[in-house]
Amino acid sequence: MKTFCTDKIRNIAVAGHNGSGKTALTEALLYKAGACERLGRTADGTSVCDFDAEEIKRGISINTALASVEYNDYKFNILDTPGLFDFAAEMCEGIKAADTVVITVSAKSGVKVGTKKAYDEAVNEGKSKMFAVTKIDDKDANFYNVLTELKTVFGPTVCPVVVPVLKNSEIIAYVNLIEMKAYKYDADGTAVEIPIPDGNISEKMDYRLDGLIAEISEAVAETSEERMEKFFDGGKFTQKELIEGIHDGMNRGIITPVVCTSAVNFAGIDMIMKEFELLLPSPAEVYPTEAYTPAKEVVEIKCDSLAPLTAFVFKTVADPFVGKMSFIRVMSGTLSANSEVINATSDSPEKIGKLYTLCGKKQTEVQSAQAGDIVVASKINANTSDTLCTTAKLIEFGKIEFPKPCYSMTVKAKSQGDEAKISAGIQRILEEDPTLRYTQDENTKEQILSGLGEQHLDVAASKLKNKFGAEIVLSVPKIAYRETIRKKVKVEGKHKKQSGGHGQYGHVWIEFEPCVSDTLVFEERVFGGAVPKNFFPAVQKGLEDCVKKGVLAGCPVVGLKAILVDGSYHPVDSSEMAFKMAASIAYKEGLRTADPIMLEPIAELKVTAPDENTGDIMGELNKRRGRVLGMEPVGKGNTLIQAEVPMREMHDFAMYLRQTTRGIGSFDLEFVRYEQLPANLLSEVIAAVSAEA
Repeated sequence: MKTFCTDKIRNIAVAGHNGSGKTALTEALLYKAGACERLGRTADGTSVCDFDAEEIKRGISINTALASVEYNDYKFNILDTPGLFDFAAEMCEGIKAADTVVITVSAKSGVKVGTKKAYDEAVNEGKSKMFAVTKIDDKDANFYNVLTELKTVFGPTVCPVVVPVLKNSEIIAYVNLIEMKAYKYDADGTAVEIPIPDGNISEKMDYRLDGLIAEISEAVAETSEERMEKFFDGGKFTQKELIEGIHDGMNRGIITPVVCTSAVNFAGIDMIMKEFELLLPSPAEVYPTEAYTPAKEVVEIKCDSLAPLTAFVFKTVADPFVGKMSFIRVMSGTLSANSEVINATSDSPEKIGKLYTLCGKKQTEVQSAQAGDIVVASKINANTSDTLCTTAKLIEFGKIEFPKPCYSMTVKAKSQGDEAKISAGIQRILEEDPTLRYTQDENTKEQILSGLGEQHLDVAASKLKNKFGAEIVLSVPKIAYRETIRKKVKVEGKHKKQSGGHGQYGHVWIEFEPCVSDTLVFEERVFGGAVPKNFFPAVQKGLEDCVKKGVLAGCPVVGLKAILVDGSYHPVDSSEMAFKMAASIAYKEGLRTADPIMLEPIAELKVTAPDENTGDIMGELNKRRGRVLGMEPVGKGNTLIQAEVPMREMHDFAMYLRQTTRGIGSFDLEFVRYEQLPANLLSEVIAAVSAEA
């Protein structure tokens, strides 16, 4: 593939709700542009973009796929992103690298949560937006209802550009409101121009077209004072003025065009590609990107091929055969193969070897990429969100903000001896997916894998097996219970044993009482040398070994103070081991009589959810033994609920919240303290902990 100038590049992320037709639209665009010989289908496992083994097996998009294609001397870098919320990181990466986000909306189901999330992410990243109403050929489709819904949800910036003509609920043509031309499509998706339909052909078509033209004229008039004056003077905009106005409005975020299409019969696909050329801003036209100098000063990086090189790694793929593949957006200058750059994030040199442009899994080697282009480099050390640059322009771009992991499972090797292989494989997958986290629980010593949902972790486990040959079993993490006492007691511990030769003798009196401490507090108040000082450390060590296991369920003991007050010794038979055993005997007896209780971890919960779901969530928190501390509005029809909840009840809360809020809600959960476990749960917890031991 040849090197393209910045003004001939269009970087497009296709995003939207799961099942809204993102991959189908991308496949149709690639087929029409001649990038593939036949139309791929996700359901058949033949699509260009869903080529990963897991995607083929599950019939869904999991990864953001890059498909670069030449069309009419333009280069379209299309980033097909997943719609499932478990793989939200992929959408964030795709939108970060793009200049325009094409948001797919099903003509059957309309605006969904995924539609709003894609729109909000595009707004947060300052990207231009376009709505593509898909599945327009479906018998249950209703384009004009969806158009009304888009205007209701997203406001007056929504501007129709390509609309269908209906007759007896059937689509007979498509009208391009910019050209004011109508087209009819044959079975192969070839467009034939026809006269603009009127009221004789389609019911209500005359006034509907007049209304749509008025909408597009009003939207264009908002883009400049000159156009506003012409609009108020009653003048009609020319085709060129409409194109320039929408183009300018998209770049400034004040116009969001709407097109419609059927990926099955290719109706409208050619018009969408034409709008990509005419309406979408090139990388050179978008606003400069903010970056930071080594002195943390803010600078603006304009997309200029003649400027020093700056580039951003927006995605990483861990391939066991090819090695690490880094997806790079060139922000300024020119990135060349076989060159050396600086990784400003890690402050280390990077050797760039070969560069590739991708169309799904098909790789095409290129020698260089100019500002605004997207390429892939293999086997470099850079990670996602790293900045590459030259010594002439040392800067660092802001990192991508990813959703926080909210669902955790314990990782265990299915076969003994695979632990090292699992650790190495997971580290490679963590490079690929920033929303996964792999840690060891400092209390239970379990290896914990955290992600965005059940399916997210299931896919990670499958990748680990298929790519790195490490098979794991996922299970619910243990709860780190604790034990403590509620009253003060004084007990005796005596260890006496005679077995020929030297015997064993240790004798202590110890007071146990509650205190505020996560570790054992040990004191000695022995008078008259009843226990020699050289045995004090042995008594303390014996107790420190004991508090690792309580007397109820064998959980660690906290909040315990032990005071050595008396005892006795034998000048020959006493030893450190004997006094350790005596301390252990006193510990077991003392805790049994000191009213022992179980403690459970309590966490602070902050839930952000739509206002209409707050009642359901508060009811659910009550069922989970939570205490709601307060509520406050946080804008956009959402409420923040603050509560304290037992960790024991929160394992599947992420799944509950997603179902209840349809994926809108989010939460943070942070451990704060331990509290007494209710008596009605004591026997159940003791049985469960004992079974796990």
